[in-house]
Amino acid sequence: MVVGGVGVDPLTEWQVVEWVRGELDAGRGGRIVTPNVDICRAAARDVALRELVNSGDLVVADGMPLVWASRLLGTPLPQRVTGADLIWTLSAMAASRGWPVYLLGGAPGAAVAAARELASRCPGLGVCGVEAPPYRFDESRAGLERVRRRVAAARPRLVFVGLGFPRQERLIEELRRELPGAWFVGCGAAIAFAAGQVARAPLWMRRAGLEWLFRLLSEPGRLARRYLVDDLPFALRLLGGCLLRRAVTRIWVFSGR
Repeated sequence: MVVGGVGVDPLTEWQVVEWVRGELDAGRGGRIVTPNVDICRAAARDVALRELVNSGDLVVADGMPLVWASRLLGTPLPQRVTGADLIWTLSAMAASRGWPVYLLGGAPGAAVAAARELASRCPGLGVCGVEAPPYRFDESRAGLERVRRRVAAARPRLVFVGLGFPRQERLIEELRRELPGAWFVGCGAAIAFAAGQVARAPLWMRRAGLEWLFRLLSEPGRLARRYLVDDLPFALRLLGGCLLRRAVTRIWVFSGR
């Protein structure tokens, strides 16, 4: 289904994990994209970015406004599925299968700390590599090659890439050529969350669609413009447009047209 201008798969988190398990068992790799309002806004303005999202093997909603919009359209998504949650459930699945994972992204030290936390909560998990590339490493071919060689040499089956959109998705496209049988997750801040470097909102705020508010209050200097000036108007337009479409559809139905 199309929500916020991008195609989204109507899957629960558990269904995503089971899908990836089945594909890895069959020796097939893939890419998971987790669009939120900010990513949808960027995709709406840029055809290339929209294609980058829609070309994902699995595209799941990482933003409650997308779930609300789907409900207004009459085709409700079953659940919000975030990269911050998938890093745990997919790692647990990988541990049960003996599949190594790779953590790529985050501030210095984040990937190491996240690997330690994941291993402690997912017994048997093998973390075959961690990487925190320097800022703008991907602006040079040499920087890209260094990362590509390290990841390829580790031979992971699951790779979590937390560099922010669209940098992480573009890097994943490069890495998939070397590791066609691996699954990649563009997970944003998930590595920092798993490391404990950035606090997640309480569960009740996540369920109520208020995680953005928690993050805004935690990092106002970095997030105020993005959330309040860029994303909030887009979210309101999205929900307003879906509500209008629903009202028009009902009028047509009741009028017998």
